Amino acid sequence: MASFPPRVNEKEIVRSRTIGELLAPAAPFDKKCGRENWTVAFAPDGSYFAWSQGHRTVKLVPWSQCLKNFLLHGTKNITNSSSLRLSRQNSDGGQKNKPREHIIDCGDIVWSLAFGSSVPEKQSRCVNIEWHRFRFGQDQLLLATGLNNGRIKIWDVYTGKLLLNLVDHTEVVRDLTFAPDGSLILVSASRDKTLRVWDLKDDGNMMKVLRGHQNWVYSCAFSPDSSMLCSVGASKAVVAAILV
Repeated sequence: MASFPPRVNEKEIVRSRTIGELLAPAAPFDKKCGRENWTVAFAPDGSYFAWSQGHRTVKLVPWSQCLKNFLLHGTKNITNSSSLRLSRQNSDGGQKNKPREHIIDCGDIVWSLAFGSSVPEKQSRCVNIEWHRFRFGQDQLLLATGLNNGRIKIWDVYTGKLLLNLVDHTEVVRDLTFAPDGSLILVSASRDKTLRVWDLKDDGNMMKVLRGHQNWVYSCAFSPDSSMLCSVGASKAVVAAILV
């Protein structure tokens, strides 16, 4: 029988309650969604919540609006319902800068999600900074999606537009993580037994390939100061690497 450490108050756990439930739509004829929900993620500032709705679809929901819907309509929140959908913003008017929801078709099964935000003073390691296609500002918020075909797609959270398509893994991308220092360094873990380090401020160019695992890589995480990366994989393998 499982037991909790002394610092955990079991009574507090018992009193926890469900505040809401997000329901995926029924599977349409093209089967883009409606199956298992593989992964979820919160934006670092809590502004957005992302969840995969099945085969290819990811839903981006402004979290404050989602909580408001829970309070107004009870615990069930059918996010594709017209009564709960956020009003569409146009190019003018007071709603121009307000968060809006998006439905993203990623083109394949989505295994992993990660949000990344930019800090302007964290420059790319690339020397020719003036040749970059993208210049990320302080208010930039990105979503990385790891797919069944080994691709990683990078999306602008505020517009829902595809920015980058990272192609180098040969198997499923099981996990994604951004460096917490705002540098937009992204690490991907894959069934191809590798981790790959990408610099999104250098237009998504791959910086490193880490090959310490002998089998599938399941998950990866940065240390709080972004200097170290740890990963876990099949055969009970745990690998740590210092990123310089």
